[in-house]
Amino acid sequence: MTDLKYAGIEKDENNGLTHLGRIVRDAWVFGILPETETCAGWNHAQMQNLYEKVYAAWEPYAHLPSRLPEALQQRHAQIYSQAISSAKAKGWDPELKDDD
Repeated sequence: MTDLKYAGIEKDENNGLTHLGRIVRDAWVFGILPETETCAGWNHAQMQNLYEKVYAAWEPYAHLPSRLPEALQQRHAQIYSQAISSAKAKGWDPELKDDD
């Protein structure tokens, strides 16, 4: 069985606006990872471990950005607005299609 590796947020689909990309970005928001860490080459176990850390970090805020303290809200908004702007510039369409 081949151990699949994550391509990294910079090579991820839709500028990293995928479930794995959001885990990486949320890790940046909470300071779990530095923003220089793209997780390129990480295996499933490493990504699962990161997911668990990010999930635990979100728990006190009911997994809602609106419940984050102001500093984290601002950091979240900055990280995600940059990602969305970049993805749109590369042709990403945020509208859901019939097959989504």
